[in-house]
Amino acid sequence: MELLIIAGLSIAVFLLWDRVSKLKRRIDAHEDWLSDLATRRGVSSKSGEEPDEAVSAPAPQSEAAEPIPASRQVDPVSKAEPEPELEPAASMPLAAPSPALRSEVEEQVEVPAPAPTAEPEPEPEPEDTGPRFDFEDIFGRRLPIWAGGIALAVGGIFLVRYSIEAGLLTPGVRVFLSFLFGLGLIGGAEAAYRLEDRVKDERVRQALAGAGIATLFGAFYLAGSGYGLIGAGAAFVGLAVVTAGAIAMSFRFGLPCAVLGLIGGFAAPVLVDSDSANVPLLALYLSLVAGGLAWTGEKQGRRWLGYAALGLGLGWGLLMQLGGINSGKDFAALGGYLIVLGTVLPAFLHSRGGASPLQIAAAGVATLQMASLVDNAGYDPLTLGLYGLIAAALAALGWRFPPLRAGSAVAAFVGIWLLILWPVPVAQHFAIAAAVFALITAGVPLAHQLRGRAGLLDIAQLGGSAIGIGLAAYVQFGSWDSEPRETMLAISMAALALFPILAFWSRWRTSDEMEIRASLILLSAAHVLSFSALLLVTLAWAAPVVAAAVALPTLALLWKRDALPLLIASWGAIAGTIISLMVTPAFEAELLRLGGGSDVAWRGAELLRWIATAVPLMAMAIMRPTLVSRPIADGLSAVIIYGAIAQLVPGETLAWIAAAAALGLYLWRSDRFAAWGTPLAIAGLWTLEPLAEWIFAGFAAMVGIPFLSDSALGLIDIARQIAPFLGVAGFLAWRGTALPKQVRWAFMAAVGLIGITVVHSIYKQIWGIDSLLRFEHFGMGERSIWQAALVLVGIALMQLPKTTLTRVASSAALCVAFAHFAWFTLLLHNPLANVQHAGPTPIANWLPVAYGAAIAALVLMRGELEELISKARHGVDVAVMALVALLSVSLLRQIFAGSVLTAPPIGQSESLMISLLGIALALGYLWWGSFKSLRSWRIGSLVLMLGAVGKVFLIDAAGLEGLLRIASFLALGFSLIGIGWVYSRQLSRRNTA
Repeated sequence: MELLIIAGLSIAVFLLWDRVSKLKRRIDAHEDWLSDLATRRGVSSKSGEEPDEAVSAPAPQSEAAEPIPASRQVDPVSKAEPEPELEPAASMPLAAPSPALRSEVEEQVEVPAPAPTAEPEPEPEPEDTGPRFDFEDIFGRRLPIWAGGIALAVGGIFLVRYSIEAGLLTPGVRVFLSFLFGLGLIGGAEAAYRLEDRVKDERVRQALAGAGIATLFGAFYLAGSGYGLIGAGAAFVGLAVVTAGAIAMSFRFGLPCAVLGLIGGFAAPVLVDSDSANVPLLALYLSLVAGGLAWTGEKQGRRWLGYAALGLGLGWGLLMQLGGINSGKDFAALGGYLIVLGTVLPAFLHSRGGASPLQIAAAGVATLQMASLVDNAGYDPLTLGLYGLIAAALAALGWRFPPLRAGSAVAAFVGIWLLILWPVPVAQHFAIAAAVFALITAGVPLAHQLRGRAGLLDIAQLGGSAIGIGLAAYVQFGSWDSEPRETMLAISMAALALFPILAFWSRWRTSDEMEIRASLILLSAAHVLSFSALLLVTLAWAAPVVAAAVALPTLALLWKRDALPLLIASWGAIAGTIISLMVTPAFEAELLRLGGGSDVAWRGAELLRWIATAVPLMAMAIMRPTLVSRPIADGLSAVIIYGAIAQLVPGETLAWIAAAAALGLYLWRSDRFAAWGTPLAIAGLWTLEPLAEWIFAGFAAMVGIPFLSDSALGLIDIARQIAPFLGVAGFLAWRGTALPKQVRWAFMAAVGLIGITVVHSIYKQIWGIDSLLRFEHFGMGERSIWQAALVLVGIALMQLPKTTLTRVASSAALCVAFAHFAWFTLLLHNPLANVQHAGPTPIANWLPVAYGAAIAALVLMRGELEELISKARHGVDVAVMALVALLSVSLLRQIFAGSVLTAPPIGQSESLMISLLGIALALGYLWWGSFKSLRSWRIGSLVLMLGAVGKVFLIDAAGLEGLLRIASFLALGFSLIGIGWVYSRQLSRRNTA
């Protein structure tokens, strides 16, 4: 008890200190106002007297030295010169001080009057002698009185405690003296109030009254819980009387009484020692205390007092629920109590000003506590009715005070969760509760909208409540099975859809400009509920048909009025239609038919689903000829219609159907790129599977795994999957004059790449190399002819008129031919190192064809390369000489070894012939270099000759014997002499020139 009283007194000290701080700020503001006012009036007085000073006699100096009070100085000036700028209210942002304070301050402020002289002189600055914040004033004059009151209360407590410890007084006497002391303090406060002219300080009576109230609270506590002199009911009544007295005395003695009434009133139930709580009586008592304190705060201009009472009252509501409530009358009492705190008191606090977040928070907390009460009562009809009552009260308050509509939104949200979490509800009870709740949470916002006073929060509450109640109904009574038709739920969804539909109709009718967020909320809610209502009476497979039927009214509204909310809602409805197609159970099987086709069986349901999904898209494409909506609608429509066709026709025809549709749409409307480009893209997708196999086999071939014929494109695949796209793309590249140049170039590149793939695959099928054995026998011939064919294509393209296209195409063909030879024939499958049949006939075999094609490609590309690289010719000459040497060695090896060059080892005769061949090639290179004046060839001959010399001395001399060794050296000697002679002639000619 002592701690409670000390805590209350501490709070009182804190509030008094805050009041002192506010008083200090107010005094400082008044001082600034008086200083500015004195300055302005002094200047005005000087300017008003200047004309008289020029003709009047100078006044004595003694008069100028006398101080003139500010109040006496103002009146004559204001009467002589009533100028508007001299009014304090027009020049000062601060409110004028009260008359009492103004007179008190004016007595202390003296401003010296200006001395009238023949020549005007500047007046001295007025001295600021007003009151200032002073430490001695606050802590010497003001606070001691409050501290004295607190000391009296604490002294009384310790006096009683001392008497108890010393055993001087009996319990009855102690309680009697406590009552007597408390009443005496209140009597002293009344005396100080009546003798105000002598006391002259209101804080004396406030301190005495506060101490007296605290003592009376303690006396009743001792009499009831402390000593048991009176019953719990009597003690509670006594504490309630003291609380009421404190509230009443706050009007006579001020703030401390109100604070003690707040603390003691809500602490009284705790101070009473009782075995069981009477919930109805307690709820009534707390309602009266909270209401009395709220009324007192409003009357005294202390609204915070009402908010504090509201908060403590809600805290008591939580404590009562935690303490356990069992009987129906307890539930009813607590429900009524929460209604009072959640609706009546917030409305009362709103009566003299705007709504605040505290009021909305109080309504929300009361709503949550009411929901908890409903759950604790097992969703009893009584508690459900109480929750409906608090929701209706909040809606009524929102009708009168729009800022309080947030509390109604909180009640709607919590109520929806109550409906969803209702365990095993009776259908009739749930229907009644849901209907009443819909009328409150959705009907009231609809009324606001019909009256033209709905805000965004009202619209959100309307749409959210309608959808939420429908969701709760389906969760409680709906079946997740796709088969049964649920007529009653469908009727309920349709009824709930009327709320957003009517609200949107009201906005449509009254305004041409549609606010985006509100319109989207209403349209979305109407769409979802209408779709749900129709779907509940149809089978699951018909979901796209139902979604399309619901989307068409929104599109019709867009047709009549071009508004952004309608456009967004229309696309949302279209998206819902597509999603409804995708989530139905039959979609997986239907999706597989897009790539594999059908078995030519009539599937009316599948066709209807896909066609219905395409209808809103086609409508959007017709209505919105814009750069965004129409292309998207065209593209999606093409995909959906293709899907519909795929449900009926075999897969072998789908690529041709898509390509034919693309070509037809292009010829009809070439400007609708998405309309014809989407089916063309679908036809292109059909090429991916066979092309992917070809590409995978090609990458494998790049690392040495032979590209067999079964990895190439089959003729059937080419006819079914490649040819449709290739034909249309070729036509567009050839005759697509309406297309941009870049698009035609892209089609041309695609046709070229896919065309090469097709030709390569047909070529592979002709050779029929389907095993490694056949690859060893025919791989060399297959590659050689392919490379030669590419070179011939390059040559043919070079004969055409010189254009960028022909130059690029010919260079590409020649580059591919040489790269194919270099990678596959020269590196991976070289006959000199791998088993590759070059042919049984000397000279007339695959070797000259392969090397000849590579050399021809290099020679033909030399001009193009010289344009890119200045010294590319030398590189080409080096490559040609190297290839000629390798060809010569390969042909010589074929003469000795036969078709497989790796089979027998190199003998002495063959080794000698290689040396002689090197010498002959060196002479040939020298002659060609001399004939064409090509220094690179002459240097090549020297390099080759040095190689031959090294071979003769290092290999032949060691491995040959007899005449072969002699012949080798003789040939080498004559060759060296011949080369030296030729070089001497070449150098002499160059020097002569």
